[in-house]
Amino acid sequence: MFCHIRPGEARDLPGVAAIQQASPAASDWPVAEYLQYDFRVADADGPLAGFLVSRLLTEGEWEILNVAVSPLFRRRGVGRCLLHAFLETVAGEVYLEVRESNEVAIIFYKSMGFKEIGRRPQYYRTSSGEAETAIVMKFHSC
Repeated sequence: MFCHIRPGEARDLPGVAAIQQASPAASDWPVAEYLQYDFRVADADGPLAGFLVSRLLTEGEWEILNVAVSPLFRRRGVGRCLLHAFLETVAGEVYLEVRESNEVAIIFYKSMGFKEIGRRPQYYRTSSGEAETAIVMKFHSC
C-alpha cells in the first residue's frame, strides 16, 4: 500500500478526529492539541489513512502520544509506514504506552522493535469507567 507521510495541519483535524473516534483503543486526546506536537498524517491520495503524534521529552527522548489508522486502511501497512517514517527521523529512546488489552498493537510494536519495560496499573479508563493497565514500551533508535 502506498501512503504518503506528511506533517499534519489544521485542515487534517476533522479527519484525525474521525479516525480517533473510530479507534477506541487509541488515546482520546483533544485533536486540536496535536498541532503543538510532532504531528504526522498518512495521506492515501485523498482521505486520511492514519496519524501519529509524538513529542520530544528531552534531548534523545521521544514519546509517542497517539497513533491510529482509519478502519478503511487497517491491515494494509499504514501503521507500519507511519511508525517507520517517525523512527527514521529521531535518534535516541522512544517510549509509548499501550492498553494491556490491545494485543494487536502490542504485537505490532514488538514487530517494530519495541520492548516492554514496565506497567502502569489503572492508567487508562475504559468506556465503562473501569481501570486498565498500560504497558510501557521502549525503542532505541540510532
